[in-house]
Amino acid sequence: MKRSYWIVALIMLFWFMISFITNIIGPLIPDIIDNFHLQELALAGFIPTSFFIAYAVISIPAGLLIEKYSQKFVLSLGWGLPLLGSLLFALMPSFPVLLLSSFTIGLGMAMLQTTINPLTRVAGGEENFAFFSVMGQLVFSGASFVSPQVYSNLVASLSSGQKCSGITGVLQMLTPTELPWVSLYWLFVGIVAIMIIIVLVLRLPKLDLNNDEKVSGIHAYRELLKNKYTYLFFLGILCYEATEQGCANWISKFLQDYHSMDPQTVGASAVGQFWGAMAVGCIAGLGALKLWDSKNVLKVACVMAFITLAMALFGAGELARWAFPLFGFSLSVMYSIVFSLALNSVPRYQGAFAGILCTAIAGAALGPLIVAWLGDIFGLRGGMMFIFLTTAYVFSISFWAKPLVSNKTLRSKDQAA
Repeated sequence: MKRSYWIVALIMLFWFMISFITNIIGPLIPDIIDNFHLQELALAGFIPTSFFIAYAVISIPAGLLIEKYSQKFVLSLGWGLPLLGSLLFALMPSFPVLLLSSFTIGLGMAMLQTTINPLTRVAGGEENFAFFSVMGQLVFSGASFVSPQVYSNLVASLSSGQKCSGITGVLQMLTPTELPWVSLYWLFVGIVAIMIIIVLVLRLPKLDLNNDEKVSGIHAYRELLKNKYTYLFFLGILCYEATEQGCANWISKFLQDYHSMDPQTVGASAVGQFWGAMAVGCIAGLGALKLWDSKNVLKVACVMAFITLAMALFGAGELARWAFPLFGFSLSVMYSIVFSLALNSVPRYQGAFAGILCTAIAGAALGPLIVAWLGDIFGLRGGMMFIFLTTAYVFSISFWAKPLVSNKTLRSKDQAA
């Protein structure tokens, strides 16, 4: 089958834009708390919760839509919902509207991610699927590094009191003076509109799902729900997502509260570097997985995570500032390893199992909210200590997981030879 590498390039653009929009929430939280006069951290925690709870709602239905209609239909709807959500908040910036906007955008992002993986396999070829999947992760992390920098520069320009030109000037006219960060949502409107036009005019390759990519019938779920590993790995993905987002969404606020660092500059930069370090960690993880069994790599990553998180929460200002990105580096391989261990632990119905695991991404909704709730009681440092518990569960997977197929390493290749 002829490969469509220009479609793969387009998919990488999709990953960039998905990440650019998704992971801007963390840097915005201090502004949201101040501008909407939120008295409790838990209220701010509902913002990422409203976004990621959409993954639990739509992941499996999105798979059914792909099978019933087409990837072009789901991609169009997947970008249309963020357009609606972004425009809604840009026109009516208030806290209740922000929650509704975040949920609407989250629905679209979940649909896009459900569609992109099988489309990557068809466009790039099965033999290149793993390579392009990792490339997508790198692009995703890279965009999460860029978006906080865009936020900082945009807010600085709009807050300067001077008349701006070009795109920034247009955003200045559309944005309330007292809420310069809302300009990001007008920027999202423009970005998403371009994505919709691209999807509508391009010709996508025919998407024939493999048996392991199909959502399957009710019998598949009945069998999976009788398997204890379905629940154990579901909780593993849930805990990983709670760890990642529970940290990322509160870095800027933590540095502001405990070390008096400016959230619009230093805080935003720290969040960007957290995601940038994850991109670097993906590259390092690829090398590690070629040398060692994935369970051993997961053990090392978790131990590094414990150490760097302790440094971030209890270290002095500059140490904490740089420990958060190191924590991100430690997290970089966890999701991929846990997901692959899970799929390799069941003999069949991997497509249905993947759908179940994708609903566990809702852990990204619970993590920031639990941290905020505990933070209102014990202080934000005490709230973020919850992340030690979720990381500990991910650590436990490296001991009890019994995959039917282990990852291939250079050593295993030599032994096979």
